[in-house]
Amino acid sequence: MQRAQVIVVKLGTSVLTGGTDKLDKAHMVELVRQCCELKKLGHQVVLVSSGAVAAGREQLLKPCGRSLIDKQMLAAIGQGQLIHTWQSLFALYGVNVGQMLLTRADVDDRERYLNARDTLTALLNYDVVPIINENDAVATAEIKVGDNDNLSALVAILANADKLLLLTDQEGLFTSDPRTNINAQLIDEVNHIDDELRQLAGGSGTNLGTGGMATKLQAADIARRAGVEVIIAKGAGENVILNCMSEQLPGTRFVKLTAPRDGRKKWLLAGPKSSGQVVIDDGAVNALQQQGASLLAKGVCAVHGQFERGDLIELVTCEQQLVARGLVRFSKAETKLIKGCHSSEIAKLLAFDCGSEVIHRDDLVLF
Repeated sequence: MQRAQVIVVKLGTSVLTGGTDKLDKAHMVELVRQCCELKKLGHQVVLVSSGAVAAGREQLLKPCGRSLIDKQMLAAIGQGQLIHTWQSLFALYGVNVGQMLLTRADVDDRERYLNARDTLTALLNYDVVPIINENDAVATAEIKVGDNDNLSALVAILANADKLLLLTDQEGLFTSDPRTNINAQLIDEVNHIDDELRQLAGGSGTNLGTGGMATKLQAADIARRAGVEVIIAKGAGENVILNCMSEQLPGTRFVKLTAPRDGRKKWLLAGPKSSGQVVIDDGAVNALQQQGASLLAKGVCAVHGQFERGDLIELVTCEQQLVARGLVRFSKAETKLIKGCHSSEIAKLLAFDCGSEVIHRDDLVLF
């Protein structure tokens, strides 16, 4: 018997509407049935549901623009309708649902991140299906995750999930755009995400949603680094959710990587946006990757962006290859002053002693 798992299912607007401008409730019932089948098998299910704006547009019954304020207004109207629809459909199977609306700010702040994680865990422990969406009615550019693909990856980390199913209007990731190239081949499995693969992902898929294959690739990259297996599959496929749990997987499977065990490091994967960037030399790269060392000032070659002590920054090679993310112990100005120096020189250069590490290994997550 398959062990119990936590499954995050992300449903895009195109899946929930069937490509129309209204929620396809008949298909939503079918998706609910499959989720309830998973629960009968002992699994826990989390839904990341798009569709609030589409539901609002359907309720408004009059033409509406596509500006940010128009979308926020439609989300305010449609979010209640969307959660009511999910609540009614799951009730057919005697299953309760609970709504969580998140923004980037809920993940960036460590305390709010822990609060969101605790709420999500409590819902699952009480056998409730969490229905999660971005709080589009109030989210601004500064606090938006931006799309529900990346939101679902953050939710998968919050839920300590085993699988993330990204259901869309495409069968998976192809060798080229199948809408324009009939010879495009489906990629069954991905073990490594590189620039070539990102180029294959292209741009947004439809005018209905905010995400395309590119955002799904971003989400897959985040989730798999946290130890979550990711599957991109066609949401309209027969028994697609149940089939994602079988050996005959539909779509494209992204093999999970070894996850950091420390919860704080998982937060670094899911949490704050990077404030700046530090370029490090080959010796520092080797020390970080092979020896599990901290980043010392000696290995810093250049400093970019704006950041203060305690901000999250990226560590990259001279070729701009991302190596790690971490919480920096010096401001940008201080880091520029001590770059390339030996640890013993730092206190003299800065006129204070804040330790020898630019980023301590406990505050660092490797890529």
